[in-house]
Amino acid sequence: MPTLSAIVIARNEAENIQACLDSLDFADEKLLIDGGSEDRTVAIAQKSGARVVVLPDWQGFGVQRRRAEALAHGDWLLMVDADERVSSDLAREIRGAISEAERSGVRIFEIPRMTAVFGRFILHGGWYPDLNARLYARESAHYDDARVHERLVPHPSSRIERLNHPLLHYSYQNLTQYLSKSALYAREWATERERKGSHATLGQGLWHALGCFSRMYVLRGGFLDGPEGFLLAVLSAHSTFIKYAELWLRYRLRSKNVSG
Repeated sequence: MPTLSAIVIARNEAENIQACLDSLDFADEKLLIDGGSEDRTVAIAQKSGARVVVLPDWQGFGVQRRRAEALAHGDWLLMVDADERVSSDLAREIRGAISEAERSGVRIFEIPRMTAVFGRFILHGGWYPDLNARLYARESAHYDDARVHERLVPHPSSRIERLNHPLLHYSYQNLTQYLSKSALYAREWATERERKGSHATLGQGLWHALGCFSRMYVLRGGFLDGPEGFLLAVLSAHSTFIKYAELWLRYRLRSKNVSG
């Protein structure tokens, strides 16, 4: 039977980590890659039976996941975030999938993700099924080194299939949490683009923000999720705008410092 390592990338996730790791008890190994938590994340993870490796020199989500790939012991790897949960149905499906993989030749499985925002699962606006390639044989793929919105890069010959049961994602519980995470992603996105020499204008930010709202709320049926769907579309447009604003502001301040 192939072995499975369930991997969690986290920092300061004391409120989430216990429930997350409890849902991963079906794996042969639970591995937490901690980014230098200042709360009880590490202690809770160790008590739950996870192997913990602390890597505080943060270089982005992609690099952290690539480090995790090298540190995991399993034949198969399952990437899970601290605010996600693997249901018992999904756990059984994962075990069955990897046990049959040798016969079927499948090396990567996409998992649908169902996200709860402000107390409601969002089923429209492009948020579901939100397929994520999270389960893979270690030789079949690896993560890129993007600082944010990292992506699993499959080997050209790797066969990919989709699982049926969703990964449950308990994302934003309140507005403060959303805005904090949105600011983090904006900084990481701007740092990545800045490293590549990209610039941005506020006009680009506004255009992309309006496009984001239109796609989510109108074209992809976000209005079907009620008030939460409207709020999420507005906030997603805001998040899109501040990414470009952050990049624009960095270039503007840097130019002023040079000229001054």
